[in-house]
Formats: sequence, C-alpha cells, structure tokens
Amino acid sequence: MRNMNRATLSKKPAEIAGMFDDVARNYDLTNTILTGGLVHGWRKITTEALNITPQMRVLDLAAGTGTSAVEYYRAGAQVVATDFSSGMIAQGKKRYPFLTFEQADATNLPYADNYFDAVTISYGLRNIAAQSKALQEMWRVTKPGGTLLVCEFSKPVNRAFGQLYRWFLQHGMPVISHVFSSDAPAYDYLAESILDWPDQVTLAGNIAKAGWVEVEYKNLTNGLVALHRARKPL
Repeated sequence: MRNMNRATLSKKPAEIAGMFDDVARNYDLTNTILTGGLVHGWRKITTEALNITPQMRVLDLAAGTGTSAVEYYRAGAQVVATDFSSGMIAQGKKRYPFLTFEQADATNLPYADNYFDAVTISYGLRNIAAQSKALQEMWRVTKPGGTLLVCEFSKPVNRAFGQLYRWFLQHGMPVISHVFSSDAPAYDYLAESILDWPDQVTLAGNIAKAGWVEVEYKNLTNGLVALHRARKPL
C-alpha cells in the first residue's frame, strides 16, 4: 500500500493527484458529512446556473467521481468529466459508467479551441498552483459567448459566522475526517487551502484578468461557498 501523504500549499501536481487518489474511496461521503449535506444544494444551484439546453457541451474540470457531471448529464448536456487524479476517475467510472471520464491537466487541456459551450470547476481551482493559466485554458476551449462556472469555498460575509467556520476548519474537520476519510491527513491541507483562498471580489478579478467578461458571483450559505459565473466574449 502506498504511504498516505498530504499535499502542501505549494500545490505540486504530483502531491495533489496522490492526495486525491488516497481520499477517492470515501471522498463523497466525507464531503457530505463535513458540509452537513449542503453540498447537494450547492450542486443543484450550480447546475441551474448553467441553463443547460439539449446537447450542450460541458467540460467539468476537477470532476472527481462525477457527482457534478452526472447532474449536468441528467439535465441534457453532453459532458466530459475531467480530473487529474486517476483514483478519482476510477471511482467515477464504477459509479457512473455512462459518463465520459478523461484524465487531464487543467493547465494544459487536450481539447480544441472554442469547443465547449460551458466549462465548470467545483472545489478544484483552489488546488491548482497555476490558477491563471488554468483560467486561460478554460477560456481557450470555450466557445465565444460560452459560460464559465467556478463553485468554490469562499469567505463568509458574517464575521461571527466566519470565526465559527475557521474554528471548524481547524478543529472540527480533523476529527470528522479521521473517522470517515480514507486519508485523514489530506483534510489538513484542504482546511489550509480554504483559509488561504482569496475572497469573492479577488477571485472575480482574477477571472476577468484571464479574459472572461460579465464576471459575477453569488454567495451561497452566507459566503461559505461562492458561485462565480462569467462569459467568453463573442
């Protein structure tokens, strides 16, 4: 058995991929428990924000086991679920054998220019070291007028709630992940990466710098998560 190692905020690709390989087996269960089931509501809102039309081509990056991609598929989209972790993809193929899974690096996507109607990434941009390059790659493969959706943990807008949330990340998450996760140390990194992540306005600015326009965001659960949406210019 391979040693279980946590990644660091340097976000070296091999470390990130290895970490997600380790947590793949219980990843979805652990996320459901850690979020108190809120992740299912966030996923529904993200799907609705895509405004899916029949045969719409959607690229879901950092797709993990396909929990978001399957919702897009059921809404009528043609979905490619892409992830850097072979372990996550293996789990996804077992659960959703009808989905298309591909292993790829978000900073060097193996897709043609202007191919997808929409690109989505949920809780994954935070784990990419070269985030600006990834956003530019998403821009490249999206059709003019197409949509970008980034759903990511963010900064709570209520100070008291934010302090409670910080306490949970530092003290509650390690306890829960030790019980339910197949690699508890990985969640130390996940907590650190959430705390280190920029606020909603900063992320919106980073998305705009990559060439996207009409950048907007919506706070979910008091800013615990923020859904950013943007367009590629025509």
